[in-house]
Amino acid sequence: MDRRHPSSFQQLEKLGEGTYATVYKGRNRQTGELVALKEIHLDSEEGTPSTAIREISLMKELKHENIVTLHDVIHTENKLMLVFEYMDKDLKKYMDARGDRGQLDHVTIKRFMQDLLRGTAFCHENRVLHRDLKPQNLLINTKGQLKLADFGLARAFGIPVNTFSNEVVTLWYRAPDVLLGSRTYNTSIDIWSAGCIMAEMYTGRPLFPGTTNEDQLQKIFRLMGTPSERTWPGISQLPEYKSNFPSYATQSLAILLPQIDQLGLDLLGKLLQLRPENRISAQDALRHPWFSDLPNYAGHGRSHVSSTLQQPAQLGHQGGVAGGYGAQPGLVGPGGY
Repeated sequence: MDRRHPSSFQQLEKLGEGTYATVYKGRNRQTGELVALKEIHLDSEEGTPSTAIREISLMKELKHENIVTLHDVIHTENKLMLVFEYMDKDLKKYMDARGDRGQLDHVTIKRFMQDLLRGTAFCHENRVLHRDLKPQNLLINTKGQLKLADFGLARAFGIPVNTFSNEVVTLWYRAPDVLLGSRTYNTSIDIWSAGCIMAEMYTGRPLFPGTTNEDQLQKIFRLMGTPSERTWPGISQLPEYKSNFPSYATQSLAILLPQIDQLGLDLLGKLLQLRPENRISAQDALRHPWFSDLPNYAGHGRSHVSSTLQQPAQLGHQGGVAGGYGAQPGLVGPGGY
């Protein structure tokens, strides 16, 4: 890291802009390789934003084929430049461009879900929560490989877990426990987001497009049923719990999503469990028989997660930067970065 000068890279076009950074498509002048350049402008008094330090710490350590690679970090007096591998588009743009009204075909969805869960399983195995999984933060290269990006909100989950902020994850993909104000969440929040993304790839529409925290919960309960102390012990103790939530019965996912086969519905149901303790892990999800017809199915033999991480970074947990290479919820710039 820190080996080069910003002039080593040619800026080609702006891909996105966020609170702390601007992302450009770029080219390595020496090799001709396309890259994504995230420029973080430094305040002379405040220095490097903590969100950037957090992202760099994680991205330097997380080496996996389903996580976007951070090639270089170039530090100058007034800016920090992160050099990422270049990815063609994000999942949202891919669905808009390639899908039938945003809907993807069964084989593509299964391949993308395997990629998503492999990247997520690697994070979780190495004690990292992504915390902001959404189509705009899943990038796809020209080979059709999906990778996790935007670790601006991610953090290593060490001790203590009771100080986590509940201001994470774009509303539509937020787990119900986070919406209810839980501050002791864990890897299961990423699993809920993965379930929402799986359903969206089938329909071309967000599964729970809420407008406020309360509206988001209502949309979830309308489909999944309103939870109670019987179905979710301890729910009434959560800060945002209201005893007068409308009482909805559980609806059938098969009726809402008739295009999903039986095994796919079974997996989706295991991802979208209201109670966090009941959600399947990313590793177990990869062993689900729905994936058994894919070449690198994880259901046989030892774990497929073979990449290495030196050690979990102990990090904070607020903020964000531009687009799919790091964005605040709701502030994704054009170009999916």
